Amino acid sequence: MALMAAAATTAFAQDALVKEAKKLAGKGEFAEAVKVITPALTSAETTDKAAAWHQLSDIYYQQHTKIGETAAKSAITKETYDTLTMYQAAVAAWENALKCDEFDMQPNEKGKVKPKFRSESQTRYKIFGVQLVQAGQFFYQKKDNEAALKAWKAYVDMKNTPIFAEVEDFPKDPFFYDIAYYAAFLSYQTKDYAAAEKYAKITAENPEKVEDANEILLFSKKDNMKTKEDSLAYVAMVKDLHKAHPEQDRYFNLLMEYYTRGNNPQATNEWIKEEAEINPQNSMVWALKGEAEMNAEKWDEAIASYDKAIAIKPDFVQCIFNAGRCYYSSAMELQGKLADKNGMITNENRAKVVEVVKKAEGYYVRAREIDPDRAICNWAYPLYQIYYFMKDNAKMKEIEAIDPSLAQ
Repeated sequence: MALMAAAATTAFAQDALVKEAKKLAGKGEFAEAVKVITPALTSAETTDKAAAWHQLSDIYYQQHTKIGETAAKSAITKETYDTLTMYQAAVAAWENALKCDEFDMQPNEKGKVKPKFRSESQTRYKIFGVQLVQAGQFFYQKKDNEAALKAWKAYVDMKNTPIFAEVEDFPKDPFFYDIAYYAAFLSYQTKDYAAAEKYAKITAENPEKVEDANEILLFSKKDNMKTKEDSLAYVAMVKDLHKAHPEQDRYFNLLMEYYTRGNNPQATNEWIKEEAEINPQNSMVWALKGEAEMNAEKWDEAIASYDKAIAIKPDFVQCIFNAGRCYYSSAMELQGKLADKNGMITNENRAKVVEVVKKAEGYYVRAREIDPDRAICNWAYPLYQIYYFMKDNAKMKEIEAIDPSLAQ
């Protein structure tokens, strides 16, 4: 009996804290009210946890409201007010309303759910989203991204919380998708990729913001690639976007980065083949195809691919230069085949080799015309090789004047 009496006394004391906190809040002593009620929130002796959390929410709500009223009159009264505390209280009021709802919806000893505070929360917070948006803006301007993200997440998530899940006429503000985007963006910046994707998908519900949302989705997947499945999911998304928007170079560039940095030549070649079919007017596709073929020493195929790139983009100097390399390599390969076992070659066969070398010369000369300062490709050395092969001393001297190191 003594133990039971002690327990009852303790429970009474915890519930008394809730009442005391309510009185303090009524007198505007909000910080003290929070301090008084805090032990009752987690105490096992508190008989009505929902009421305790509801009171804490109410304390912050009153604090926010009171400071807001002062702010509204300040233009006339010149009274100062604490903006930081006002917005902190706004976020805390809603957070604790959610915590109250958790306990409020738990079944009683008879197994029945009889909420006491949900209706009040629905009425009070139905149009409270604007306060959360303003709170996020305030924190963001103060460079407190963590607090800003917390406020904006709360705003975006509000409709889907248990409190409002069944409320059909819940308002959706015109700036809802803007805030969803900011929540996605800040989540990405803090490397919370799951949250970034969540809020980006919400943002994408607005057709006008699909492009911005896709950027966050893409880079969240890209930066969070840890497994093969992650990589496949990322590249599949980029491919889908690329097919839907072939006119946008960035999706192609992301794919090019993915495949060229990987170590899977077969997958890269398959992708290049797909790209050539999707957009045959993309000069970079043929450049990549030519490079793959050149590295495989498939000279004729590489030249054909480079020529297609050049036909689309006549000043594509890298392709012009590489086509020259392919012709020269092909010429040297031909010379090896036509020479006898002692390395000697007939004049007739040498003429065949020279014919191919001159084609290489033509491409290098064209590269020289487009890039005379050799800013993109160094055509001097391969041209010098060609003139050396053809024993053209005058042109060798000309190239030596451009690059004296060749004369050494």
